[in-house]
Amino acid sequence: MALRAAVEDFECPNAARACWQIFSSLGFYIAALVVMYWSLGVSYWLTLALALPASGFLVRTFIVQHDCGHGSFFGTPRSNNVVGALCSVFTLVPYQNWRRQHSQHHANWNNLDRREHGADIYTACLTVGEYQSLSPLQRLLYRLLRHPIPAHFIIPPLVFLLLYRFPFDTPREWTAERRSVWLTNIAILSCVSLLAACLGLRAVMMVHLPIVAITAITGVWLFSVQHRFDRARWLRAPEWSFQTAALTGSSYLKLPAWLQWMTGNIGFHHIHHLSPRIPNYHLADCYRSAAILREPPPLTLWTALRASTLTLWDEAGQKLVRFEDAIPH
Repeated sequence: MALRAAVEDFECPNAARACWQIFSSLGFYIAALVVMYWSLGVSYWLTLALALPASGFLVRTFIVQHDCGHGSFFGTPRSNNVVGALCSVFTLVPYQNWRRQHSQHHANWNNLDRREHGADIYTACLTVGEYQSLSPLQRLLYRLLRHPIPAHFIIPPLVFLLLYRFPFDTPREWTAERRSVWLTNIAILSCVSLLAACLGLRAVMMVHLPIVAITAITGVWLFSVQHRFDRARWLRAPEWSFQTAALTGSSYLKLPAWLQWMTGNIGFHHIHHLSPRIPNYHLADCYRSAAILREPPPLTLWTALRASTLTLWDEAGQKLVRFEDAIPH
């Protein structure tokens, strides 16, 4: 298969590139924290300004954790798991639990008949018919949760700060994954307590809360636009395949070079879904290597931002639509 041949040469981890990415992600993030704590004595406006690059480095750190969860960042499971768990203390996302939940997403994305697996309000949607069959109250609640302001600015920080602290949606038989949530919480609490003892709790909150908020908003928006965009296709199970869903149900978000670097190449999401075994530091090279991978039209930053209001799948028209397009006439 042409697609298989196009990606398989890039599925080999590179230890040197992986180590550099850890340094240029987690290392730069820690350096940014040091400067932010120093800036508290100068101006809090400066601290808030520095939260922007710091959150960029934290997004990049999450991409490292994400790749470790796919077993693609390093060549051995132990190395991936150790680094992934370390990153989780900084990202606030419990590594083992998120890894297994995320694997369900990769098995069923954009599959209209498997939305009960790995689904959330950012990568799943109702069909127009399903939405119209809801009661008025149910439609109102559905719309409120998916309005751009709560969906992209209010809910994401709450997910990272509060929701990830509890294994509320984790099956009881996932013992290791549930344990990872509590162990991550203990590690986070220990780090916060140490910083608070040395620098004061107020300073810790003033530095870290803006970073978490910006990181969560950015990361969740990226996650959303990867599968909900104007040319995205959602398929019924008989039509669904990894190849079709990857090329038509996952986006290529073309970003400026510095944003592509800061987001760990996650914009090449169609390639990531074709082969999650490709580490993010190989995605751009893979994209350039084969014309077949460049066939899906790219999303620009502007078209991606506009896509945040696409929330329902119109089976008749075979396209994502906005709520106002689903009002019966």
